[in-house]
Amino acid sequence: MLKRFTISFSCFLLITSLLPAQSTMVEVYNILQSKCVTCHNNANPQSGLDLEGSGSTVTQRAQDVFNNIVNVSPANSYSSAQGHKYIYPGRPGLSSLFRKINQGLESTIPFEEGSSAEGGTMPPVTQEQLTDVEKEMIRQWILYGAPLNGTVVDPQIISDYYTVNGLESFPDGPPPAPTEGEGFQIKMGPYFLRPAGQPGSELEYFQKYELDMQLPEDIEVNRVDIQIGPSSHHFIIYDFDSPIIANQVDHGLRDYPFHFGIGLVAAVQEATDLELPQGTAFLWEDNIVLDLNSHYINYSATNTLKAEAYLNIYTQPTGTAAQEMKTELIVNDGIFINNDGNEDTETDVYNENLGEAFIWGIMGHTHQWGTGYKVYKRENGVQGELIYDGACGGGHPNCVSPAFDYQHIPIRYLEPFLPITFNFNNGIIHEATYINEGPAPVWFGLTSEDEMMVMVLMYVTDTTGVVFDTPVSTNDVYDPLQKIKVFPNPMTTQAIFQIPAEVGEVNISLYNTLGQVIRNEYGIYDQQYILERGSLESGMYIFKIEDAAGRMLSGKLMIE
Repeated sequence: MLKRFTISFSCFLLITSLLPAQSTMVEVYNILQSKCVTCHNNANPQSGLDLEGSGSTVTQRAQDVFNNIVNVSPANSYSSAQGHKYIYPGRPGLSSLFRKINQGLESTIPFEEGSSAEGGTMPPVTQEQLTDVEKEMIRQWILYGAPLNGTVVDPQIISDYYTVNGLESFPDGPPPAPTEGEGFQIKMGPYFLRPAGQPGSELEYFQKYELDMQLPEDIEVNRVDIQIGPSSHHFIIYDFDSPIIANQVDHGLRDYPFHFGIGLVAAVQEATDLELPQGTAFLWEDNIVLDLNSHYINYSATNTLKAEAYLNIYTQPTGTAAQEMKTELIVNDGIFINNDGNEDTETDVYNENLGEAFIWGIMGHTHQWGTGYKVYKRENGVQGELIYDGACGGGHPNCVSPAFDYQHIPIRYLEPFLPITFNFNNGIIHEATYINEGPAPVWFGLTSEDEMMVMVLMYVTDTTGVVFDTPVSTNDVYDPLQKIKVFPNPMTTQAIFQIPAEVGEVNISLYNTLGQVIRNEYGIYDQQYILERGSLESGMYIFKIEDAAGRMLSGKLMIE
C-alpha cells in the first residue's frame, strides 16, 4: 500500500465568485426545450424520457427534468448494462444523454448514428441540431458535477472559445488511446481559461475518477503516459484509500483538494511517458478510485484556452511484476519566502521508517521564485552525497552549467536503483532555494502566486526479479544540449541562447501556443544566438532545438 498523508492547503477562490448568477441547470433546461422536447415532452415522452418536465415555473420544470435524468439509468438496455446514466455527474463519457447529442464534439466518444446499440443520435437528423456552444454547455455542466442549483459555467467564455478566439491545448487532436488489450485512456477536462490578466486565467482542479468500468478485476499498471498541453503547470494522480473515503468527495471538477486517506501515484510538470522498469508495476485494485489534479495557466493575452489532459494507462495481469512500484509525496509546507531579493534556502529532513528502499525516480517542485532544488542522502544524522539537482539535465548532480527552470524541473531516473535506508538517523535531505523579487512575501500554496517545496520519490522495497534493458547505469548518458541556457526568461526585447561549442550546429524553431511555427533558424554555429522580439506579441512560446545528431531540447519562453 502507498503511504498516506494529510496536507493543509489554501483553497482557491470559488469559481462561482467569477460568474453571473444564472443557474446552469436552467441554462441546460432551456437548451433541451429548444432542441429536444419535440420527441421528449411530458405528454408523449419517447422511450419514457421526459425532458420538458412539469410545474408552473421554469425553475420547477427544470427541477423535474433534473430528477428525470441525473443519476437515472437509461431505458436503453445496452447503455444501462455499460453503467451509463442519462447524466452521470462529472463524466460526460458515461452520460447517455450527452453521448447521443455529442455528434463529434468529444472525439473520444465514438457513436455511429443509426447503427449504435445505444439507439442513435439526438435530435434526429431531420430536426435542428444542437450547436457546439449548446453541446459544450451541457458537457461543462456535467463536468462540474451536474448540480441542480448554482452557476458553474459562464456561457460567455464558452461562446468566446467557439466563436471568437479558441485556443487548443492539443491543436493536432487528442493523443491516440492504447490499442485494445494494451490498456485504456482517461481524459480530464476540458475546462476553459480566460486570457492572461483576467480572472480565471489560471485554474487548478481536482476530479474524483472511478475506474469500475475499465477495471473489472485487480490489475498491474506498467506504464502511465501523461499527455498535457504546453500551458499546463503540473498534473498529479492520487488514489483514495478506499471507495468509502472517495464517497466523501463530490463528483465533477472541484477547486479544493482532499488529502485525507489518499496516496500518490505519479506527479509531472510536463508531458511524460512514465514507463516502469521491467519487473515492476503499480498495483491497482478493481475498486480503485483516482483523484486527478490538473493545473493550467493561460499565457495568451487574447485567446480563450481549452485545458485538457489525457492519461494512457497500460496494463498487465496481476502476478506479472515481481515488485510493486510505490510513490511518496514529500511536502515542506512550512516555507516562508520574504520579498527582499535575497536568496532564501529551505531545508527539510525526510526520515520516515520505511526501512530499505531502492529509489527509481526523484523530482523536485517549486513555483516561480524557485532558483534550485537539491536532494542529498542523510547518513548517521548528517548530510551526505548529492543525488539530485533540479538545475541539471535529467536531474544528474554536478553538471557543468546548471540552469534551473521551475517550469521544467526534471525527473531523475536511477537505473540500477539507488538503495537508501530510511529510519530515524538515515534517509534524505531536500533543499530548495528561492529569490523573491515580487511585491509581497509568499507562503506555501497552490497557485503560481504562492510557493511550493514538494519532492516525489518512486521506489521498490526489493530488487528481486527487476530487469533493466542494459546492465550499465544510464544515469551518466551525456547529452550536450542540456547545457544550453536561454536567458532572460521572461524576455522583453531579446533572449540569448547560450550554446556550448561542443553542441555544434543546431536548428532553432519557435512555436506559438497553437502549435504554429513562428520562427525557424537553421544552421546556427554561433555560441550565442540572439532572438529578437520584433513583432512577437506578449505571451508564451515554445522553443525547440535540434542538433546534427537528431537530439532535441524544448522549453517555454515567456515574452512580457
